[in-house]
Amino acid sequence: MPPTPRFLTLADVAEVLSTSSAQVYALVRRGELPAIKIGGRGQWRVEASQLEAYIERMYDEARAFVDAHPFTEGDGKGDSSEE
Repeated sequence: MPPTPRFLTLADVAEVLSTSSAQVYALVRRGELPAIKIGGRGQWRVEASQLEAYIERMYDEARAFVDAHPFTEGDGKGDSSEE
């Protein structure tokens, strides 16, 4: 398996996160996922290390949410908000 390139396109990031390029673009524009704009056409690139840091932050946020909202046996509310 070849090493991960230093910079990823928004489409590459979308594939890693199993989401759309539009969603990744929104993360970049909101400043949640640091990226750089390169070239005359201003194409966005995300450094692989920034993507990994973002993923870690999301795990930390999820952990904090779970800690603040413990699961109880009666929580079968059908919450399908996996996205």
